[in-house]
Order: sequence, then C-alpha cells, then structure tokens
Amino acid sequence: MPFVYRDAEGRIAAVYNQPVEGGEEVDITDEDLKAFMTENMPGMADEWIQSDLGLSRVIEDLIDVLIDKKVIMFTDLPNGAQKKLLERRGLRSEFSYVESLFSEEGDYSDDDGGGFL
Repeated sequence: MPFVYRDAEGRIAAVYNQPVEGGEEVDITDEDLKAFMTENMPGMADEWIQSDLGLSRVIEDLIDVLIDKKVIMFTDLPNGAQKKLLERRGLRSEFSYVESLFSEEGDYSDDDGGGFL
C-alpha cells in the first residue's frame, strides 16, 4: 500500500512506498492518489495501478495455495488481512455467479429465440 503526505489543504503532496512521519496509508484505488498520480505522472498512473492490482491477485492466489498446502493457517494472518481476503472472496464469488448467468454454457434460450433469465 502506498503512503501519502498531505499539504495543509489536505491535498496529496508526496507519495511513498513506506511509512513516513506525518503520512498516512491509502488504498491504491484512493481518488486523491489517482488524481495526484495522473497530474504528476501522466500515463503512468493507470499502468502502476493495474500492475498493483495484478500483483495483489497473485499474492491472494499465493496465500490460498499456502493455506491449501497447510503451510500457513488462515488464522495466522493479521485480522485486517483476514478481513480483506474474506471480502475479496465474497466479491469474487458474486462476480463468478453473475458471470455464469451470462455464459454460453448457461444459455437457456429455446429455438424460437424466446428465453428467460
């Protein structure tokens, strides 16, 4: 997670990859962070955010493998990490369900073109 330092007006003045005195941790999807990155690094903000999102998925999958192989226990993780992983699993299962409703395998239309959802 990035750490930011804000100016007197509350705008992000600097971004760091580690905690700094007077700074705060923000989520990579934070709107102020996106605005700062877009303004200060045109074109790089989206690439950076997409890279972090992809890496977070890899880390999430790695944690699942380690738990499945009983290398670590879910309860070994800090409470905040447990909560975030559970939220992501819930979102993933909801997305998977919605995606299955519109997949070709789930096509329930009949020959006359009339169908139902």
